[in-house]
Amino acid sequence: MKAQPKASHFIDGAYVEDTAGTVIESVYPATGEVIAKLHAATPAIVERAIASAKRAQKEWAALSPTARGRVLKKAAEIMRARNRELSELETLDTGKPIQETIVADPTSGADSLEFFGGIAAAGMNGSHIPLGGDFAYTKRVPLGVCLGIGAWNYPQQICCWKAAPALAAGNAMIFKPSEVTPLGALKIAEILIEAGAPKGLFNVIQGDRDTGPLLVNHPDIAKVSLTGSVPTGRKVAGAAAGQLKHVTMELGGKSPLIVFDDADLESAISGAMLGNFYSTGQVCSNGTRVFVHRAIKERFLERLKERTEAILIGDPQNEATQMGPLVSFAQREKVLSYMEKGKAEGARLITGGGIPNTVSGQGAFVQPTVFADVTDDMTIAREEIFGPVMCVLDFDDETDVIARANATEFGLAGGVFTADLTRAHRVVDQLEAGTLWINTYNLCPVEMPFGGSKQSGFGRENSLAALEHYSELKTVYVGMGACEAPY
Repeated sequence: MKAQPKASHFIDGAYVEDTAGTVIESVYPATGEVIAKLHAATPAIVERAIASAKRAQKEWAALSPTARGRVLKKAAEIMRARNRELSELETLDTGKPIQETIVADPTSGADSLEFFGGIAAAGMNGSHIPLGGDFAYTKRVPLGVCLGIGAWNYPQQICCWKAAPALAAGNAMIFKPSEVTPLGALKIAEILIEAGAPKGLFNVIQGDRDTGPLLVNHPDIAKVSLTGSVPTGRKVAGAAAGQLKHVTMELGGKSPLIVFDDADLESAISGAMLGNFYSTGQVCSNGTRVFVHRAIKERFLERLKERTEAILIGDPQNEATQMGPLVSFAQREKVLSYMEKGKAEGARLITGGGIPNTVSGQGAFVQPTVFADVTDDMTIAREEIFGPVMCVLDFDDETDVIARANATEFGLAGGVFTADLTRAHRVVDQLEAGTLWINTYNLCPVEMPFGGSKQSGFGRENSLAALEHYSELKTVYVGMGACEAPY
């Protein structure tokens, strides 16, 4: 099983290699097999990528937004035509089951390219400001060369979520995938060239923790968009702020999901499972603190246990598999350590809590896990685990549960399940988070802004709002008469 690309980097419309860079091994987490070897970018590779991006950006920005949109929509068509191939690669890259990647990964990336291709013209419009005899107008202009830094949980989706608005606005982009999942972005770079993008407009360079600073601190990078952890976000945002660069940070969370006693039980359990077990729990917006009203708690737990233990764990390439491994063995050790902390601190283990005995020991698998009787001060209730570990907490009072839900440094997402829509709106209005759901969870259509507050970041991905983060306003005052001075 191999997925070796032609070379490590894609620069100026072609694959490029520099074997002087540190070796990066791409590991298929279901078996531990090394499926590709790449090299981190050297300073020479970084300079080459930035030089080509600067040149291409001028050419690209000179096109009309409609012409730019046409290229993005063509790229979306190609991605959809190759969905199976791209999904299989995403499964090898991440370990996520093919039944998931085929509906949630390249397809959502294609949605983003299509959406921003469609709104490129209208989204870049300015305004006319009458000033009596004189007038002013505004126009949206691109920033220049943008840097996208990806995470390993949704590599192709995140690549497109950053590239589509950046390119629609007239920018060029250099994208650095996570070294854990380096493969999918290279294919997207190929597809953009095939769709008609200028060479150099979208470059992909591989890298590790030493590569990021070379890019973030480069004077020709105008904007940095990161999807990653809060500690990484603090470092990157701090470095970018030192040079007054534009920044979008989409970081982690410890999001609350509140289930009231009038909620539809099966629907609420579905929401909790989607918000904890999809992608083997490796989703930043997951509702990992599930507050369940005490009146329905035991019924909720009983049915949740049944449904959780029915999840089919196994070979991600088998279309019947519902849960694959974690992305790496290092991530598995981290998640297992949190499971042990939950047990040691007194949480009640409802199901899971270790490594499944139904799959090969060669993969980075863990069991989907539910803890009950979790209290707000427990480690598993405070820290982001990024694995399939659900914490169920009790509550009785609406005001109290809102205060507890907000008692965290994070503010990415949250959700409410209730039959009382007045209460639903009242509660979400008080939750301190950037993205919220009522009677569903983790749905992120491209038409809807996505992003967090507090320590979960700032800026927004998707929707018309994203174009504002990849462009800036230029204001022009037009004097219609003689210019006079008092001296």
